[in-house]
This record gives sequence, structure tokens and C-alpha cells, in this order.
Amino acid sequence: MKISELIHQTQKPVFSFELLPPLRGNSIKQIFDTIDRLKEFGPKYINITTHHSENIYREDEDGVIRKVNVRRRPGSVAIAAAIQNKYGIRAVPHIISQGFSKEETEYALIDLAFLGVTDLLLLRGDTKKLDIEQRKMDCHLNAVGLQEQVNNFNKGIAIDGSSISAPEVPFTYGMACYPEKHEESPNMESEIFYTKMKADNGADYLVTQMFFDNQKYFDFVDRCRAEGITIPIVPGIKPIHLKSQLNVLPKIFRTEIPEALEHELRKCKTDADAVEVGVEWCLLQSKELMQHNVPGIHYYALGATESIYRVAKEVY
Repeated sequence: MKISELIHQTQKPVFSFELLPPLRGNSIKQIFDTIDRLKEFGPKYINITTHHSENIYREDEDGVIRKVNVRRRPGSVAIAAAIQNKYGIRAVPHIISQGFSKEETEYALIDLAFLGVTDLLLLRGDTKKLDIEQRKMDCHLNAVGLQEQVNNFNKGIAIDGSSISAPEVPFTYGMACYPEKHEESPNMESEIFYTKMKADNGADYLVTQMFFDNQKYFDFVDRCRAEGITIPIVPGIKPIHLKSQLNVLPKIFRTEIPEALEHELRKCKTDADAVEVGVEWCLLQSKELMQHNVPGIHYYALGATESIYRVAKEVY
């Protein structure tokens, strides 16, 4: 059953959340602890982020500077399989186009199909830390290209055009959308154009970048519907839990902090104060989204598990 079908068959907005893989060498226990804490709210799916390798330069004992390839976090493939096998909850690994070659993507799809993980989230990924070699690799420049590769894989077509065995269960996938427009989009019209392209090319649903002003989400959905985009558009939100996020989140995610939220955060003396403000604001967002009968609410857990628990306890 597709995630969009799960959404349509659930009477209230679907609960889901997103996890960050543990740092390399750390236990998966942190992931399991988060799921154990939030599973009482019946998540229909859990997203797992992924990151490309980073190349750094390190001096060896002989004084020679060598390039070292660093993968600080384990791949989302293994974590998705572990989650799905342990909990029986749909695991949705992120597949990103930048920093991974088309061949690496194909091998990931083969592994995922073998493991029975057939729900994906397709993204371009962050390009800021790519080095020169990574920028030259044979990868997709954007998520639409990645989308085409997954569609072909479902048809039994490899990246070199040869025939391969099509997966027994075809991959279905969601994609990202941006109510406040992607940082590289020249305007909102362009944002809607590419959002429609994703839907027309087979995206099962869309999940938004985090936002803190619900009206921007409502306006975005209205514009999408006016352009004939009919697939579910799931709002993605995050409770602020650190004072520094007042300035960090807008910089990283290009999202605007409403004046009322900014006013309350600036009064915070400690991170504990910020947690309380973040929970209150996220709860208000969640209740209003519920009243508008959204398809679901996707929470960005990333360090805010307890805050999400408190919010979900009130609305789920």
C-alpha cells in the first residue's frame, strides 16, 4: 500500500517523523529510543535522512597531506531495514542526487528492493559541502533526474539502458516542496512549476520544508491545487528547542520566524525556556493544521523528541 493510500485510509491526519542517523561508531540505540518514545502515537512511516561523504585533508606521519573520504553517519539503507524489521513501521530512507553517483544510487535501489524497503523520499540534497571531484561525478543535478532513474528502475531499465529484473514491489516515493520557495528558486511561480513537474512525473506525495507560519503552507497548497497538483501535501514542522535556532534555522533552511515567535524566543534566558516556547508554538501550529484537515503532520525530530512527544500527546 502506498503512503498516499495510508493517508487516504486514515480518518485523522497521519503522524510521522524524521530521524537523523547516529554518528559513525555510535549505537543505533538512540534511534530505537526515539521510536520507542513516539510509537504510541501510531506513526504510519518514519523518515531517515542521509548524507553524502565529505573529503577532508589530513597530514600523515611522514608530513604528506592526503585526502581522506569521511562518511560520518551510517547509510540510511541499513537503518531503514533495521527499523522496518524491528517495528513493522514503514521506513522511508532519503535518496539524494548530489554527492552520490547514478551507479551508487542504482546499487542502493537494488539493496532496498532486496530488503523490502520500497518507500523513498527523493531529494537533491545539500550541495554546500561538495568538493570539486564530487561536483564532477556522474550524478543527477536535481531530484527530477533522480525521479527518472527510480521510474526506470521500476520498469526494469538500468542506468546504462540495459534490461534488469524489475522489483517485485515497485518503489513509491515522496518528494520535497517549499512553501517559502527553495533558496535557488527565482520566484514562487518557478517553485510551483517544478513542484507540478514532480507530481506529474510520479511523486506519490509531497512533504514540505519546515515552516513556522501556517498561512504560508495554506497559501502554498491553494496555489498548488489551482495548478492541478492533486497529491497529498504533508506539512513538515519542528518545535524549536534551542535559543540559537532563532537565528540558525532561518539561515540553514531559509524559513522565516514569525514576529510573535521571535518576540517570545528573545525573552528566553536558557535553552529550557526555549523548549517551552517551542512546544507551545508547535502545539498551536499542530492544532490549527488539524482543524484544516491536513493529510498528516510530519515532525522533524532531530534533537526534539521530548518536545514532539508533548505536542503529539495533546493532538494525537
